[in-house]
Amino acid sequence: MDAPVPVTVDPITVAVVQGALENIAVEVGYKLMRMAYSSIIRESEDFGAALVDEQGRGLAESAQSTPLQSGPIPGYVKHVLKTLAARGDTVRPGDVIMHNDPYGGASHGPDVAFIVPVFHRGELVGFSATTAHHLDIGALTPGSCGIVDAIDAYAEGLQFRAIKVYSEGVRNEAVWQILRDNIRASDLVVGDMEAQVAASRIGAERMAALVERIGLPAFRAASAALMDQAERMMRQAIARLPEGSWRAETFIDGYLDDPDPSRRELPIVATVTKRGDELIVDLTGTAPQVPDRPINMPLVGTVDVAIWLTIRSVLLDTAVHGHIPVNEGLTRPITIVAPKGCLANPTFPAPTIARFCPGNQLADTVMKALAQAVPGQVSAGIGNLKVIAFSGLRGEKHWVHMEIFEGAYGGRADADGMDAVDTLYANTRNNPIEDIETHLPLRVERYELREDKVGAGMFRGGLGSVRAFRFLTDGGASVEGEGHRFRPWGFAGGEDGETARLEILRADGTREELPSKVPHMAVRSGDLFICEGPAGGGYGPPKRREPERVAEDVADGLISALTARERFGVVLTETGAVDRAATEALRRS
Repeated sequence: MDAPVPVTVDPITVAVVQGALENIAVEVGYKLMRMAYSSIIRESEDFGAALVDEQGRGLAESAQSTPLQSGPIPGYVKHVLKTLAARGDTVRPGDVIMHNDPYGGASHGPDVAFIVPVFHRGELVGFSATTAHHLDIGALTPGSCGIVDAIDAYAEGLQFRAIKVYSEGVRNEAVWQILRDNIRASDLVVGDMEAQVAASRIGAERMAALVERIGLPAFRAASAALMDQAERMMRQAIARLPEGSWRAETFIDGYLDDPDPSRRELPIVATVTKRGDELIVDLTGTAPQVPDRPINMPLVGTVDVAIWLTIRSVLLDTAVHGHIPVNEGLTRPITIVAPKGCLANPTFPAPTIARFCPGNQLADTVMKALAQAVPGQVSAGIGNLKVIAFSGLRGEKHWVHMEIFEGAYGGRADADGMDAVDTLYANTRNNPIEDIETHLPLRVERYELREDKVGAGMFRGGLGSVRAFRFLTDGGASVEGEGHRFRPWGFAGGEDGETARLEILRADGTREELPSKVPHMAVRSGDLFICEGPAGGGYGPPKRREPERVAEDVADGLISALTARERFGVVLTETGAVDRAATEALRRS
């Protein structure tokens, strides 16, 4: 029998297929947002959507959602295929598969994927999948973030490993009943899950129609070509780097109030080595895993995504290179080394549910290493984030709210850092005050930039924000965060940024300052939860900042005239104008 003749496709067809796949992924993302019940998906956009081929290789992802949600989807699918094969099972038309195993591709347990296979005339050709962060996953305390005292993976909530919630089109009612019976705020959570199923099915329908239109051989050839194209772009970008090896170290708070030193002030180390057109990212030197606290980071689903995202952002900045296709080809030239048993490659059943902020710090550490190779293409240190789970009871039903509290970017070679935004691999949005106060017994009494706390530089770091939440009924709160001990790093003569703060002002007038990680605590009606965000690091010497820009920051109320003088060397007149002579004299001195 003659061997099949390889199919080749022209570049225009490849570009058309790429655009079609990307548009399908974006459509799936928007459909999920429109159908979602909870604000963390509908408003914060803490979800992902992606299309992968029959082997689980990423083809396209939803550009408007967070990389930490879309990026892990190929890992989800690969582990689902592996798990089903080990059971002697396979994927069939009409199946919908649920998966959230942190040691099987998932970023962490609350990020549940719903995966729909795509068939063409009986042959498996790929998958359409969505992920989303759910308000609760049945862990020891309400909410699916802020579970900072889980002792192992079993304390983090329900675990689903390649569970068919639909089998050949037949709904598995038992699984759906288990979800409703074991998850707080189940109306919202299960509603969001059903929205994921519907959105994933839309993606599968669109992908199947695309394959039908151009034919399976041409589709597969185009898919291979677009991955090869992305690989070439990444290899060319790596080849432009100087030969060398660059090491960086940052620290996470860990558990600052813990007497055990193995749980606090923990190093994250990244050594980036360039060899020809390949990069090796070695995390040797990173702290050992914490076996009974959930700040460990899954290698597949968190660590790999943090590294790939940072390298792609630095070396293939869309502002310079234009649109970059995001698929498996971008990752081929990058090798990750992470010693087994460290924070960045834990062993089961070490808990991982609070991996978010350490993972963001890992991305920042890789950025710091690359800064030595391409100083003009990075930002200074980022101000890390917090995630706060507010909760309570209305009769016998839970209400749960997940607040993603913004950080800030560091200054860049030609621009200030962005103020009060989600950073690096997260990219979620804040919750509008109107949405919070409409649906929840919370009142937002302050939401503003955190003034006069700044990473000074020729280009200053972004400012953090201040947000204060008043509880209108008794409830509870838990927090996972970072950045209370270590200031974001300044770069090229820029000053370090500012640390974050968190406190609760009780209704009786007493104040309590809180660490960056707070297990579930009781909050009474009238108590005020006050969050102050960090400021990113400065880029370049502060006294090289244009005096007029310093004056503008003072006029805008971002910094004081005293800060302008002491940290930027700029003297202002009583009217707020720059005193040129006094400024030049001060800067010379």
